Amino acid sequence: MMATMSEAAKKARVPYEEYLRQERLEQQKHEWIDGEVYAMVGGTPEHARLQGRLIRILGAALEGGPCEVYTTDLRVRSRATNIATYADITVVCGDLETDSEDGDAVTNPTLIIEVLSPTTEAYDRGSKGTHYRQIPSLREYVLVSQDTQHIEIFRRNVSGNWSFLEAFAGESVVLESVGCTVSVDEVYKKPQKRSE
Repeated sequence: MMATMSEAAKKARVPYEEYLRQERLEQQKHEWIDGEVYAMVGGTPEHARLQGRLIRILGAALEGGPCEVYTTDLRVRSRATNIATYADITVVCGDLETDSEDGDAVTNPTLIIEVLSPTTEAYDRGSKGTHYRQIPSLREYVLVSQDTQHIEIFRRNVSGNWSFLEAFAGESVVLESVGCTVSVDEVYKKPQKRSE
């Protein structure tokens, strides 16, 4: 029943209810894309480190405000494109809204961040990003490189069109959707070596 994103062969369609039943039994996470189920692959230590840094930075910046930061354990559902997936980081501002079929899947993310990896970069840039950008509440979609100090932002403007911005080492990114500025250097900052 479960496939990986890299498999080209089409699998038999799985109803969403069956996907949810299996997802509650499995320890590994899976994406559901219009009836097809794909196993999600684990990340590298650098991927996990960058994800953790971003969660700490955003959590501190948004503390006490209307926005809440969620880890990759939160399922995101896009009804418009018939997908259920897990983002590396999801921020929801205001009340959390869940899917009518799936009380564990959020439908109103404000900001989604994906840390790129060699196995998922094309998907995160391509069809996954397209799915996310169809979510009416989403204001920014951010891609964070694992290999270089490079952060890309896709931002929805007031007319509903998307613009593209990027920042490199020594620069900062303004996350307008949640009202905070993040230093690229702070995101990529390595821990200090422990003295013996």
